[in-house]
Amino acid sequence: MPNDKIITGAEIIWESLIKEEVDVIFGYPGGAILPAYDALTKYSDKIHHVLVRHEQGATHMADGYARANGKVGVAMATSGPGATNMVTGLATAMLDSSPIVCITGQVPLSVIGTDAFQEIDVTGITLPITKHSYLVTDVNEIAETIKNGFHIARSGRPGPVVIDIPKDIQNAKTTFKYPKKVKFFPGLLPSKVASSSEINKASELINNSKKPVILAGHGVLLSGATKELIRFAEKGKIPVSPTLLGIGGFPGNHILNMGWMGMHGNASANNAIQNADLLIACGMRFDDRVTGKLETYSPNSKKIHIDIDSSELNKNVKADVGIHGDLKSVIQELVKNIGNFDRSSWFNQIQKWQSEVENIEIINKSTKVYIAAQAIKNIWEGTEGNAVVVSDVGQHQMLEAQYYEHNEPRTLITSGGLGTMGFALPAGIGAYFAQKDKEIWVVVGDGGIQMTLMELATAVQENININIAIINNGYLGMVRQWQQLFYDSRYSETPIYSPDYVKLAEAYRLPGHRVFSEKDALMAIKEVRKVKGPSLIEFVVDQHDMVYPMVPAGANLDAMIRRPESKKDEIDEKSITLEKQS
Repeated sequence: MPNDKIITGAEIIWESLIKEEVDVIFGYPGGAILPAYDALTKYSDKIHHVLVRHEQGATHMADGYARANGKVGVAMATSGPGATNMVTGLATAMLDSSPIVCITGQVPLSVIGTDAFQEIDVTGITLPITKHSYLVTDVNEIAETIKNGFHIARSGRPGPVVIDIPKDIQNAKTTFKYPKKVKFFPGLLPSKVASSSEINKASELINNSKKPVILAGHGVLLSGATKELIRFAEKGKIPVSPTLLGIGGFPGNHILNMGWMGMHGNASANNAIQNADLLIACGMRFDDRVTGKLETYSPNSKKIHIDIDSSELNKNVKADVGIHGDLKSVIQELVKNIGNFDRSSWFNQIQKWQSEVENIEIINKSTKVYIAAQAIKNIWEGTEGNAVVVSDVGQHQMLEAQYYEHNEPRTLITSGGLGTMGFALPAGIGAYFAQKDKEIWVVVGDGGIQMTLMELATAVQENININIAIINNGYLGMVRQWQQLFYDSRYSETPIYSPDYVKLAEAYRLPGHRVFSEKDALMAIKEVRKVKGPSLIEFVVDQHDMVYPMVPAGANLDAMIRRPESKKDEIDEKSITLEKQS
């Protein structure tokens, strides 16, 4: 469309999105956003709109899309409840540094402040949980605002942006001119280039260390630094432990990968961190689930912290060398300066800890009942480890991180910082639109699926090829685990009723299976992989199994509750109380 043509603000929205190379958007129409949806009819051949069943689902879909391919995900909603329904999704994206842009309708400018129907201060509500929130008050500002919004969302440490556009501004007309350059933002400076002195200090610490550990965070994926990290670890012979969101940023099958760290991470990784003489933190936050008790966290180690967000440096853990910059470029510089050393004694110690893990933590194949860890392992076996797994929050999330080996970036998508139940199903739909050539599996508990199960209709309507694995233990499993360990087994409001998921699948017109054993699970997995479109498997598992290891909140990182070796064989068929339905 020629730049000198006069069009409506609603049309400018779509013209601008096309300029940003948006090809899919997730949304739900309503009164204040109707002009935009009416204009969409002119652009439906260029932008595919996915009709969600709840606006929270739209934000999670945009988030899943962004995490799966690194592009900006886009969601749209109307004013009032439409916009407020997006809040949880925005907060999820903010804490996990996911680039999404949410465009919301607003009541006309003339009635803002009068408590008009479906009026709400969207920018005021979302400002604390976004990188930036806009209220557009002039039709001539729409194009520039979208240009700047996308830039803010994807630049530096990525995150969500809200653009709130009143209905009368959408209806107003002006000449469409899309800016060639973004506006300069004093608070959003280009990534700082690490100084030679910082690189030299960090290199010296690395070269002098005997027991170093690399902590690989989400920043590895965001900066596209996987190859650089592999080269760095291999040259320095340095073991690597990813964070939950960092899984896949360093190959899971690599000999230097110790497994992920933290509250439910690999015991050998936690032991290595606590006994290290140097931690090299790469694009990660030292949050409480990673560190345990801060005062005793890796007490004898020096710390190097590399992050694109300077506010993370020295926030929780004091860094001996804090480097503000793009992780990929910083690692490239470090690789040039580090030596090739013999760290065999350190690896021998780590292997000893790993052998303990193999004796205590692994799933016990001799159990008479089906446990959640086995279900995850079966999915890994059935997919040959090649799927993109979108995990919800709870015990199954931790077990997925333990028992599904991820060897490629962006193959595990989950809610980390906010821990948002209900995230997985809509995020999995979004991931499909980002990676249609990949096998997508949604792993979700019986609690989380009931928060956003209405999006099954979206999956069917779009006929998307995803497999939904519901891990059903009849409880809010992780909460029950805490109640068992720390509240004398008082299971207050954690037993949870579920519908018949196979019949529910039938109601939504998609294939459904229920399994109680490894044999049945592998057969069902084989069957659903043949299906073109969505499918569902309910894995009925032991109600009382626990996720091990577990670091109690506020405890030392190495003060882990381990699976009692003497009780591995004590799970029996009586522990399953869910009715076996045919």
